[in-house]
Amino acid sequence: MEDYNFVVGQEFPDVKAFRNAIKEAAIAQHFELRTIKSDLIRYFAKCASDGCPWRIRAVKLPNAPTFTIRSIDGTHTCGRNAHNGHQQASVDWIVSFIEERLRDNINYKPKDILHDIYKQYGITIPYKQAWRAKERGLAAIYGSSEEGYYHLPSYCEEIKKTNPGSVAEIFTTGADNRFQRLFVSFYGSIYGFVNGCLPIVGLGGIQLKSKYLSTLLSATSFDADGGLFPLAFGVVDVENDDSWTWFLSELHKILEVNIECMPEFIFLSDGQKGIMDAVRRKFPSSSHAFCMRHLTESIGKEFKNSRLVHLLWKAAEATTTIAFKEKMAEIEEVSPEAAKWLQQFHPSQWALVHFKGTRFGHLSSNIEEFNKWILEARELPIIQVIERIHSKLMTEFDDRRLKSCSWCSVLAPSAEKLMTEAINRASTYQVLRSDEVESDEVEFEVLSADRSDIVNIGSHSCSCRDWQLNGIPCSHAVAALISCRKDVYAFTQKCFTAASYRDTYAEGIHPIPGKLEWSKTDKPTMDDNILVVRPPKLRRPPGRPEKRTCVDDLNREKHTVHCSRCNQTGHYKRTCKAEMINSIEQF
Repeated sequence: MEDYNFVVGQEFPDVKAFRNAIKEAAIAQHFELRTIKSDLIRYFAKCASDGCPWRIRAVKLPNAPTFTIRSIDGTHTCGRNAHNGHQQASVDWIVSFIEERLRDNINYKPKDILHDIYKQYGITIPYKQAWRAKERGLAAIYGSSEEGYYHLPSYCEEIKKTNPGSVAEIFTTGADNRFQRLFVSFYGSIYGFVNGCLPIVGLGGIQLKSKYLSTLLSATSFDADGGLFPLAFGVVDVENDDSWTWFLSELHKILEVNIECMPEFIFLSDGQKGIMDAVRRKFPSSSHAFCMRHLTESIGKEFKNSRLVHLLWKAAEATTTIAFKEKMAEIEEVSPEAAKWLQQFHPSQWALVHFKGTRFGHLSSNIEEFNKWILEARELPIIQVIERIHSKLMTEFDDRRLKSCSWCSVLAPSAEKLMTEAINRASTYQVLRSDEVESDEVEFEVLSADRSDIVNIGSHSCSCRDWQLNGIPCSHAVAALISCRKDVYAFTQKCFTAASYRDTYAEGIHPIPGKLEWSKTDKPTMDDNILVVRPPKLRRPPGRPEKRTCVDDLNREKHTVHCSRCNQTGHYKRTCKAEMINSIEQF
């Protein structure tokens, strides 16, 4: 408390500094302050507690802004006990307390603000007051949410100006132009996806935490080395079936312009019905599959059994129907209820062996990895969220382009590693050719220590199904190809090559000027026809937002456990009391 004691003659740079100091002292020493007179040349205040004689008087020095304490009368007799709240602990005071902390940590939570204020000053403040102070502090540092929407049209024009070929479109609603949706895809991302990425698109969303309700929707893919590749993202006021249909419609537009013949894509999502329906409508020739990470998380939460999660992964990764059925039988044995629960998800949408087409080794999307890019920026205005994504894209594109220059392999490193392992295993196999005629459709029987597999190099297939499911020759295929002096790399999907990786990052993401540059051009004049975007009507309430649902949770009935021994509900076989009673009676 010595830091907050005053003495006569003590000087302060100006009246503002003195007012802040006396407020800090009142809060730290737990007494309420009643200001009697305060202007630019004098300040007179006393303790607000009845009967307490403490007084302080300060004045401005002549010909200088400096304030000095002229007198301090009396000693506090009010007890000055710690209490809930403090009249001087206003939102503005809290903002000044947390501003530097907010600069260092955007995710400085209201509960941490409460803790730090209590630790330093011994007072407690309402949670909502801390929440408002954080909101106001972020606005002071990064600009308000309203300013973000106001400047959005100019920022989108700057994206298209600095990155030609990019798409940045705003959609508003109502006569007052309330923000509804935003779609952004940089040309570097579009070019990289079309020319080098795997034909896989992950779809997902994450709620933003700024002043107004909104959700970030995103579409991501994989590069040749299995790395995250963001293709497009959007911000919507409400995440629903209509917003997903709109997002996939915009995605289809940008791909249609840049691809001569639309290929069959594989879309991965958490299984929301709105996403599945939108994919079916906008990309009718493509496939949709459940993201296995979401599906396994769902079964884990539903049944609280890690063994089920493990078995479900094994079933999903099985490459033969026999292996798949074995794992499903194990799931049935562990929990008949879980096996029944799984029936609502057709195996063709999650099991590798039942999927029509190549999965390129990916059963899960990388949406969560992309969401981590903006976790710290979720509470900032909309432009700051876009800037975080843009900045990260620039860094990743430059780093990966530079990294790939040193590669000497035909395939990207992760694919090259798989090929090397396959070549090593193939050296121990015996290969029998089915005929002596040179033909592209020639078949081979490949014998290993414990099995026999049939390889057809013409159809790029093996009876183990690894080749056709993943796009890289399996060890059996490698053995067959080497036996007839074929180049194993020529039978690998092009999207796994180092050349495709370089094509993915060939077009860079270019810098966008700072706010001071482009914001000069967005002030509307009488002759301008500039769109003025206002924020959505719905504000985000304080507290933690509701978690997004997985695998269409909203349309699923609540699971009821069932005992397979006594046929009663409410418990499992292993906790069946009837069995315990029977055992006791027999004993």
